[in-house]
Amino acid sequence: MKDSYLVRLRRLDCCALSDALDKLELPGAVTDLHQFSGSRRIAGRAITVKLDAIEASQDRPPQGPPRHLGCTAIEAGDSDNVIIVEQRTGRDAGSWGGLLALGATVRGIGGVVADGPVRDIDEAREMGFPVFARTLTSRTARGRVVEVGTNVPIRVGAVQVEAGDYVAADNSAVILISARHIEDVLDTAEMIVRKEAAMAKAILAGQAIGDVMGGNYEHMLENDR
Repeated sequence: MKDSYLVRLRRLDCCALSDALDKLELPGAVTDLHQFSGSRRIAGRAITVKLDAIEASQDRPPQGPPRHLGCTAIEAGDSDNVIIVEQRTGRDAGSWGGLLALGATVRGIGGVVADGPVRDIDEAREMGFPVFARTLTSRTARGRVVEVGTNVPIRVGAVQVEAGDYVAADNSAVILISARHIEDVLDTAEMIVRKEAAMAKAILAGQAIGDVMGGNYEHMLENDR
């Protein structure tokens, strides 16, 4: 069954969603991650991946046979998902790479958001696979970082993210929305879009932009409808 919230989310840009979060006094806008590959806006339900420094993971007993980071998330995902990776160790080590981008493309996954470095970005660009990340690197994860959990709570910037939360990303921001707040955020963002469309229509009709912006924009978030 189609996720109606996801259908609505895909119609909204991240600035409208950010304004909605502001009005509702909710966290969720992360503005210091960058789109390094792909040219389209993405939206989906989060599959989370948490990485840690390899020595920090030594006290955690292995769960089953070794698995390369990101593989469990890719195998669990489809076109309604975006993979979100936390790699906040401070290590210069890739949290995502070319073969992972290929595997995600085959599964139809919408894209990846990484709070940390990613590598093989030229391969992702050739595929057109959307990658949003903190920075780029050539350094492998081998011997540096490991996956310690899939679909576990993670942190991106100052935002806590749970598996199944909603994510949208474009060149303005990455927006992370708790599943419990998605309806309020969508309702508010759609209201903002309607108001901005009316303002654009007034400008195109010849109304002075100063009148439109001063009379409407500055107070737009104060009124519900």
